[in-house]
Order: sequence, then C-alpha cells, then structure tokens
Amino acid sequence: MSTTTETVAALPPTKNGFFGRLPVLKQLRQSVGLQRGMLVTGLVVTAIFVLVSIFAPLIAPYGFAQLRGPDGPFGAQQPPSPEHIMGTTVGGYDVYSRVIWGAQTAILVIIIAVIFSIFIGILLGLISGYIGGWLDRVLVVIGDAIYAFPSLLLAIVLSIVISGGQSSLWGGIFAAALSITVVYIPQYYRVIRAETIRIKAEPYVESAKMLGASTPRIMFRHVLRNATRTLPIIFTLNSSEAILTLAGLGFLGFGIEPTAAAEWGYDLNKALSDVTSGIWWTALYPGLAIVLAVLGITLVGESLNDLADPRLRGRKRVKAKSGAMSATSVDAPLPSDLDILDENATAPSSTDGANSTDGLENSK
Repeated sequence: MSTTTETVAALPPTKNGFFGRLPVLKQLRQSVGLQRGMLVTGLVVTAIFVLVSIFAPLIAPYGFAQLRGPDGPFGAQQPPSPEHIMGTTVGGYDVYSRVIWGAQTAILVIIIAVIFSIFIGILLGLISGYIGGWLDRVLVVIGDAIYAFPSLLLAIVLSIVISGGQSSLWGGIFAAALSITVVYIPQYYRVIRAETIRIKAEPYVESAKMLGASTPRIMFRHVLRNATRTLPIIFTLNSSEAILTLAGLGFLGFGIEPTAAAEWGYDLNKALSDVTSGIWWTALYPGLAIVLAVLGITLVGESLNDLADPRLRGRKRVKAKSGAMSATSVDAPLPSDLDILDENATAPSSTDGANSTDGLENSK
C-alpha cells in the first residue's frame, strides 16, 4: 500500500489549459481503448470532410457543372480514366468533381440548419424552463407536435413552397436547412428546458436572486453556462441527420439542380438507370461520400455520448516513470474504510484483549 501511495504521489500534476477544456479534446483525453479508436476515427473522417468542403475549388479539377475540357466535351458515362479518375455521369459531368463540390453543399446545410436550431432551441428552452407557467405548457405542446412531424416530408413541403421544387443553390440549401431547423428545435428545447428547471433550484441561483440580480442576468450568466454541456453531442448527431435529409431531398427530385450546385442525392437519383446497365461508378462514389460523411460525424457523436455517461466510460490506467525505469501501471485500488474496519474486526489489539480480560475478572 505504501508503494502505491508513493507512486501516485510522485505523478506530475495534470495541466488543463484552454485547449484541454474544449469539449472534444477533453473527451479525447478521457477515452481509452475502443472508445478512443472510435473517437479518433470519427474525428479524422470528419476533419477530411470539412477540409474537402473548404478547399473544394482547389481540389476539384473541374467545376460542378462543367461539361467540356481543353480537349472537347467530356462525354456521358465514360469509365474511370486518367482524365476522369471516377468517370463521368449520364449528364456528362465529372464524378470526382461533383463528389468534391457536394461536400461544400452539405457543410453549408449543416451550418445554416443546426446553428439556427441551436440558437432558437436554447432561447425557447431557457424562457420556458425558467419562467414556466402557461407559456411553458404552450411551448411544450407545440414542441411535441413539431417533433412528431416527419422531417423529410416537411422538407419536401418547404422545398415546394420556397422554390417550386426547382431549387437553386441557396433555394435548395435554405429549403433543407429550414426544414431541419424546424424539426430539430424541439430537441434542443427539451434538453435546455429540463436542465433549466433543474438548475434554477440550485442554491447559487437562489443566492443570485436574493442579491438582486435581474432575470436575464441569471438566465444567461448562471443558468445557460451550466445547461449547455450536452449540446456538442446533439450537434454531431443532428449534423449527420442533416446530410441524410439533404440527400433524401435530392434523391426524390426536390433538391438542388445540377447547374446550381453539386448534391450527392441528385447524383444518386440520376445513377439509378446506370446500375442496371453495369455502369457502377456513377452511383458508387456519391453513395460512398454520403456513408463516410455520416459515419464520421456519427462516430464522434456516439463516442461523446458514451464518454458523457460514467457507466460507459473506460477506466484510465495511471502510469508513472521513476528515473530511467520503464513506466509501471497502478491498477491496485487503495483500501477503503470498510477494508480497514474488517482488519480491525478480525485482528483486535492487545488493549482490547486486556480490557476484555479485566471485564471477565470483574464479573467473577
């Protein structure tokens, strides 16, 4: 026991700076084993997806609506070649360029939809949970009604209302983003409302009231800071659903026109007839892009969800180095109070034995 205590005491104190307190980096330090592997894989895939969307004009060899090159037209349904490494579509577009530009369209939908739903859901959750009363009851009923509405059907309706089903770049993006925003607001609203109801009964909130702090100050300075801890998890999961909703709109024919922007769901819709003809490249790469983007974001979200639950979080082994010796793990737990009591019960001291002997003699 003494060796274990000395080893733990000799460990250097951990330094948690600004970057160590960031949501994802903090969970990355806590993760071990399979959890760390899932989180790292998800972060790498998501980072590639974001970087491709940012540098799409530099990575893509052609434009998303370009049909001709220096040597003339590309040609329809051309197999993969050095000029077109992923082939061409039935419309004569370069598949590789369409896949690269499609990442930019997807990231725009995520930014607009999820960020808008976060701000609106947080604001409504704070007001509903802190003020309560009839306003809380009305917002709960409205939120449950919207949450039960199918998101894809709502996206189709809004796409028709906004752009008549023939979406331009921003028309298609806003059609998908607004539908996702409306559907995802109740999720953020429920989480923030529940946390606000719990936090407003804490002693420090009551102390702020007694000191004369205004209601907006208490809501945004004391309650909001402690009620948004689970938002990164919901953000990642909703981002993957946003990509699927945009792809569903394009696949059903209510997405963005190919001359306005590249969209993976539209390319999959146009590749349906190619699959039966043995032309595999027009459907493989857009579908693979959707799967990888959704998989990367989902792995990050699921890993953060597991690490937020203490029952699913792996135990981190503590290692120490002494001089030139190799690191040794300290896995043996320290003795608890019950163990100490058991030792005292099984091995009585000499004083207790003497006292018991004196008691027997006195009784005689």
